[in-house]
Amino acid sequence: MEEYQNPRKMSASDEFTVEDISTTIDPPSDDQIFHADDVQGEHHDHHVDGHDSVVAAQAPPMQSSSPEGQGQGEGSAFSSPSMSKKPLLLSIVPSNVVAARRATPWMSRTPNFLTPLGSPIRRAIRLTKLDPQDAWLPITESRNGNAYYAAFHTLCSGIGMQALVVPVSFTVLGWTWGTICLTVAFIWQLYTLWLLVMLHESTETGMRYSRYLQLFRATFGDKMAKIFAIFPIYYLSGGTCVALIIVGGSSMKLFFEIVCGHECTAKPLTTVEWYLVFTSAAVLLSQLPNLNSIAGVSLIGAITAIGFCTIMWLVAVTEGRLDGVSYDPKRENSNTAMIFSVLNSLGIIAFAFKGHNLTLEIQATMPSSEKKPSHVPMWRGVKVAYLMVAMCLFPLAIGGYWAYGHMIPPNGGMLTAIYQYHGRDTSQWVLSLTSLFVVINAVSSFQIFGMPMFDDMESKYIKRMNKPCPWWLRSISRAMFGYGCFFVAVAIPFLGSFAGLIGGISIPITFVYPSLLWLKIKKPKKYSIMWCLNWGLGLLGTALCIILIAAGVYVVIDTGIQQNIYLVNTVKRNPPN
Repeated sequence: MEEYQNPRKMSASDEFTVEDISTTIDPPSDDQIFHADDVQGEHHDHHVDGHDSVVAAQAPPMQSSSPEGQGQGEGSAFSSPSMSKKPLLLSIVPSNVVAARRATPWMSRTPNFLTPLGSPIRRAIRLTKLDPQDAWLPITESRNGNAYYAAFHTLCSGIGMQALVVPVSFTVLGWTWGTICLTVAFIWQLYTLWLLVMLHESTETGMRYSRYLQLFRATFGDKMAKIFAIFPIYYLSGGTCVALIIVGGSSMKLFFEIVCGHECTAKPLTTVEWYLVFTSAAVLLSQLPNLNSIAGVSLIGAITAIGFCTIMWLVAVTEGRLDGVSYDPKRENSNTAMIFSVLNSLGIIAFAFKGHNLTLEIQATMPSSEKKPSHVPMWRGVKVAYLMVAMCLFPLAIGGYWAYGHMIPPNGGMLTAIYQYHGRDTSQWVLSLTSLFVVINAVSSFQIFGMPMFDDMESKYIKRMNKPCPWWLRSISRAMFGYGCFFVAVAIPFLGSFAGLIGGISIPITFVYPSLLWLKIKKPKKYSIMWCLNWGLGLLGTALCIILIAAGVYVVIDTGIQQNIYLVNTVKRNPPN
């Protein structure tokens, strides 16, 4: 292979001079790679010898004098094992195109690497900035995802145990406001999800933002990210894992009691011990290396989520309404308590729509090119996933509230109601299958919600050591995270109240930040539809976030105090021997 050499020298009459070009076009940095993917034969400034020859655009002068890029430091972008050590990724030109180019006279006065940004060669060459350490991290270690994987991951993270407590919000909001709030929240979060999908790739810089925190930091700066983004993003992942342990452990206990029966002589485990069993299963499954490797796990989690949601609302509707059911909204003793109850209900609805903190991570597992950007298969998978979410969530909320009204248990929601009201007149096989589906879904969801935490822990090691995280350290770190969530679950076992707090903290991630990111990056015209819409949603979401967090903290503290008083009274009535 022979590299092309310009056969003529630039004269003073040329269109561009070296001095002029150097002041207008900066040479690419070490982490910028030009992919000459789709040159259509419209540029005739190449000289090719031989049939299957390779044509490469010339690069600007590099710091290293070696033609092979010698002298690059270890921190260079080309030191990654997942990237070529050549700054240009070459493309093979067919022989018929070679013949056509030979017959075409040389016309261009501008060297290849000095081509203006508006010329056709700039459209054919795509500028992509890559982090060489991405090849070692679990989220971006594999980039062979597709629309099916996106649907699996989105559905597994978008529907699950959080849907079980949505009918609890209707007991305070009532039929009208409960349905309106649920519908508005669904449309709102689907719109912000579309914004995130479209912001994953920058058409101006070529950067792929593979993590929510990375996009926020690149847009608003590192200081703003530390203040406003780090805590809610990681709290949403960790808090959801804690809630999954609570639901999964409780469902394991129910499954054992149903299968074993009333005549079982085996000594049952305590609730805390079931939490430990669930956590051990989740930690064992978390040893799968990267996000693409758990696509099958997410598929199983999505199927089981659809299964238990469908079973629950079908059982509730077919068994009919309970005697004495009422649809009047619950009233508290004071106006303050009533306001906080309403706000907590809104937080529960917000908690039902989680998974936005995983959208960019899921899209990062897909390949992307100029002709086939990743947002196309990602959005296709998202649409299918959220169609299934709507088909599960709305019947579960409406059917559950119709069957139980204000009598639905606040802790556990539909899951507790099914066993409390229909435990005797419903097939034990149906009840046990429902519990098993909940357990499987909780274990599967634990993996995808824990993946950002795994990625963050491993990134700290990689940045310090500049090498992949060894398997034994990966296993230890993931086990520490899992059992850390277990201890938190033991300390805060009241899910209904905890869901409101998580929903309040997750509101910026789901409902606020995508709109603000769009305004900052896309800069829509002032007072245009997109400008007004995103500013309105951003400000409304910010106000809701503040008051919902306050309400969630109030309800969690109030519920914890009530449970402690209940335990003290129980001990007084039944003192230990």
